[in-house]
Amino acid sequence: MRRLVLSLSLLIGACAPMAPESVSRAAGAATVAPEVSPPLASRFGAPDPVPPQASNAQIARDVIDLAFSLESGRALPIFTRFEGPVTLRVAGKAPASLGPDLDRLLRRLREEAGIDISEVQKGEANITLVPVPREKIRKQLPQAACFVIPGVSSWNDYRRAQNAGEASWTEVRERETAAVFLPADAAPQEIRDCLHEEIAQALGPLNDLYRLGESVFNDDNVHTVLSGYDMLVLRAFYDPALRSGMGREEVAAALPGILARLNPAGESVPDRRLAPTPRAWIEAIQTALGTSEPLPQRRAAAEEALRLARAEGWTDHRLGFSHFALGRLLVSEEAAQAETQFRAALRIFSALPDARLHEAYAAAQLAALALRTGHPEEALALTAPHEAAARRHENAALLASLMTLRAEALDALGRPTEAAAVRLDSLGWARYGFGPDWNGAAQMRRLAALDPAQGS
Repeated sequence: MRRLVLSLSLLIGACAPMAPESVSRAAGAATVAPEVSPPLASRFGAPDPVPPQASNAQIARDVIDLAFSLESGRALPIFTRFEGPVTLRVAGKAPASLGPDLDRLLRRLREEAGIDISEVQKGEANITLVPVPREKIRKQLPQAACFVIPGVSSWNDYRRAQNAGEASWTEVRERETAAVFLPADAAPQEIRDCLHEEIAQALGPLNDLYRLGESVFNDDNVHTVLSGYDMLVLRAFYDPALRSGMGREEVAAALPGILARLNPAGESVPDRRLAPTPRAWIEAIQTALGTSEPLPQRRAAAEEALRLARAEGWTDHRLGFSHFALGRLLVSEEAAQAETQFRAALRIFSALPDARLHEAYAAAQLAALALRTGHPEEALALTAPHEAAARRHENAALLASLMTLRAEALDALGRPTEAAAVRLDSLGWARYGFGPDWNGAAQMRRLAALDPAQGS
């Protein structure tokens, strides 16, 4: 039982959010490298995004910070976007899962964000998707799974621009072309996650902000598909009242009217006035959840992030995430202390209006610990309620992990028929989330390398 539960804990760790060090989407350590998507991989139904929970006043501040800064903190001089209809093309051989996920995303961008975007099969396009081997990406950006570059349409274009020092968003005055480089040999969910974040950044926000609790534009990687908040931000980016070349003050003056028109419900939401995130906390959390430092340094960084979060007086998801990050680094060797951290994170997330997905991650960690200590009833109570959040946010890896934990709890409670049904249902989600060659024994062997004690 201990060996099985340890494996389940590693499974949860594998799909837990990680903080990247690069300016693009962080590489997901848990994904397998399939060549094609099999028919057994499950798919989500009609999108059901959660409406924005923030006030319009907060969203206006967010849009300014997303539009006028890069992730590095470097300021951008003017507002930029594509002007007119946007075309998109896939270059080269695409993984089997890419087409359906891309169609779904483009439909959402048209319907929810109001962006005139369509796919073309040949010729020039504004945005070019370039599937390349994962190793090729990591040679350029070791901590990245995918990235977007302005002014280029191919890998050769990118390398030439890079060598010439021209691949910079700071030089863009109006967006005309961009290339998104995707890992062709990743699991379907990782490819889809890259589609969402990188196409959205090609279209709009170039920055990530840790204060955003309900957005893919957050380096904690909790959200993996564009949320209702994200679609509102993109709709504001492409509102007729804005145009490329506007300055920060011009955009700030226009946003209150834009958001009042697009999101009238946000006018009556109390303004939480979330403070900016200090660079010291960002660096501490990135070290804690990175892979480059030994475990003792990562644990010290997590403790420092929690200290800084408390010193800032935060009560939002950043405080909860600080507890969560520390818990992940304690779970393999100090289970009781890890549980304390996960319970603190769960309390904070549960009290927030925009943290259902965060809450599900914390509950999954606690469920794995409950099984490990022989409390299957608690594990069952922790997993079942959060599967709905994983489904709504279209996170197959998290959903499969929650279902696996629930199946083990049912087995331990002497309900093998129910357990077998849940386990069978989880298989399709696991094959989408972790890769189509997923199977229990092989996947557990792969995930053993993700034990925090091994520093990976």
